[in-house]
Amino acid sequence: MARPHLPLNAIRAFEAAARHLSFTQAAIELCVTQAAVSHQVKVLEERLNVKLFKRLPRGLMITPEGEALLPTVNQAFDRMSEALSRLEGGQVREVLSLGVVGTFAVGWLLPRLADFQQQHPFVEIRLSTNNNRVDIAAEGLDYAIRFGDGAWHGVDAAPLFEAPLTPLCIPALAETLCTPENLSGHTLLRSYRANEWSNWFAAAGMAQPANLIKGIVFDSSIAMMEAALQGVGVALAPPLMFSRHLASGAIQQPFSCFISEGGYWLTRLKSRAPTPAMDAFQGWMLQRVEAESLRIAK
Repeated sequence: MARPHLPLNAIRAFEAAARHLSFTQAAIELCVTQAAVSHQVKVLEERLNVKLFKRLPRGLMITPEGEALLPTVNQAFDRMSEALSRLEGGQVREVLSLGVVGTFAVGWLLPRLADFQQQHPFVEIRLSTNNNRVDIAAEGLDYAIRFGDGAWHGVDAAPLFEAPLTPLCIPALAETLCTPENLSGHTLLRSYRANEWSNWFAAAGMAQPANLIKGIVFDSSIAMMEAALQGVGVALAPPLMFSRHLASGAIQQPFSCFISEGGYWLTRLKSRAPTPAMDAFQGWMLQRVEAESLRIAK
């Protein structure tokens, strides 16, 4: 079935005139005369049998009919622009929608993402962060990187690495922490996973201190570490995700005792057929993780 003829020049003239509320300014943008823009808008009005603008002594006022048409026109031009940009350079660009737990995004992925983009320039990543609560289907994600045990219903989960937890704090607090028992005198910053501090104290060979229940609860390790940086208390967090803070000396790790409460996983819906962009990202992720793991092991 043949598509109806679309007056593209007239639609473009309407969009520019609606944005500027001026035939003159639209004409300057489109490199045509003011009369040409006015004529094209009139063509579209006659085609639709409605008035799109009220002509005023100084400029234009868009009519309710024009207001109703404008969002659809803008969306169509945006989609065409996006499609054309993906073809620039002679290669089709693919969008990869990626949801990432915030701690992993800031602490591991972002410092390495330029390497992926250099190797796979055809992939355009759209990154959203979360606090480990994510709905891949509802959010339209290709992949989600999350923390846990890998047992999520309806998804394929590829293990990346574990991120063991240990107390982290500013140097002034670290100086007061000679033994785990010294923690009982400090505010203990906690995540929403309630048993982490209890498990760490058990691994350190001591009973849970009474002040544990008084600690501040965070839904994000990034926010928890910010509180630790401000001297609010001692965070139980993965050093691997805060290596820059440790390297700069802003944060210190007073103890060598760790606990593992899970790991980071690259997940996708089992019903989602992998695209070339998805294959490229998974291959890069797993290769990068393996290479860094081998370097640490040496």
